[in-house]
Amino acid sequence: MNILIATFWVSPHVGGVWNYMKQLKENLELLGHNVDLFAYGKDHEFVHLINKNKRIDKKQFSNVIEQNFPTTVVDWVVHYYQKLQFFYELGARSLIDFKDYDLIHTQDVFSTIAFNRIRSNDTALVATLHGSVAEEIKEAHYNVKEPDKFVSWDGKTYFEQLETTAATAPELTIVANKWLKNLLINAYHVPPHQLQVLHYGYDIESFLQKMLDQSNIIPPANKKIIIYTGRLVESKGVHHLINALHQLKKIRRDWVCWIVGDGPKRNEFQNLVEKLGLQNHLIFLGKRDDIPYLLSISDLFILPTLMDNQPLSIIEAQIAGKAIIASNVGGIPEMIQDRLTGLLFPPGDVASLVNHINYLFNHENVRLNLGQRAQKWALKHWSIQRATQKVLNVYQTAIKKRNKS
Repeated sequence: MNILIATFWVSPHVGGVWNYMKQLKENLELLGHNVDLFAYGKDHEFVHLINKNKRIDKKQFSNVIEQNFPTTVVDWVVHYYQKLQFFYELGARSLIDFKDYDLIHTQDVFSTIAFNRIRSNDTALVATLHGSVAEEIKEAHYNVKEPDKFVSWDGKTYFEQLETTAATAPELTIVANKWLKNLLINAYHVPPHQLQVLHYGYDIESFLQKMLDQSNIIPPANKKIIIYTGRLVESKGVHHLINALHQLKKIRRDWVCWIVGDGPKRNEFQNLVEKLGLQNHLIFLGKRDDIPYLLSISDLFILPTLMDNQPLSIIEAQIAGKAIIASNVGGIPEMIQDRLTGLLFPPGDVASLVNHINYLFNHENVRLNLGQRAQKWALKHWSIQRATQKVLNVYQTAIKKRNKS
């Protein structure tokens, strides 16, 4: 089978979608399939077939883009995404011969809508939605106390319709959990038969091996290590973690926290750390390739996210056998059984987070048992081979459905 896996998001990037694409490609190829990867490139300046090193630069289309998108806009958020999607589609048309592919597997609403418009009649389409883009955009720009004067309620409706269209356009749509399935059915009116719940897979053996690859980070003596891995964005709730650690410092000082990752909020978070006098306790390590090793020498993983689907960071912490404290949002309760394989707390509840951290540091046996049970569950649940076979079954069903239509 010839397969194109595509995303609208800039790739390669730090985060779950890119890792999902890479691992799926590797495992499909082990089964004898041909797989290409398509995405936006750095700063949205080009689109590229990543594994073939082919690209189309946005500047080649600058005149036609400007003609179609004048600077005067009613809603800048809608304008921003429409303009990006316009070039994404132009670039895909220029770079890709769709007759080369039996199936296209998109990874978000924008790429799904684009490829549904331009695919050949013989090419099946499957989408994996790694979360709700409409919910995230509404939360960031529309459901706020003081909306930007250049956004409108029509923009909110636009993204809701976008979500519905993307979830219903493919032959089949994959979601990672019941939470997202129910959201799409109840809020976006997607027919239940359109949706397939498939949990992610992960290359467990490779991760366990990388945990043994020691890096240049040396753990401090006589300190417990808290770790966060992920993007530094508002929705991940890192500011709540920082405030919780400010309160924890008043109780105890036998810890450090490593913030691993990067993002647009990094400077803001670093300023908050300095303001609260946490420079000696909270360390920003930036984007790193040694996360398996860092997890192996850590004592506690925390994800204070405000909205999430099936976070890769939790999967990795489980495989590493770490005790996990995470927000009780999105698909996370389907990944963590509270007080059995981790501890859950209400999103943004700083006091609960502080209590959980302090409790696990005071009760080492509980902390270790949480990690052991999480790892035992993860080693069975996140099998990449089983997950890949399930995706292949969806592909085959989608191709049959496309052929019939």
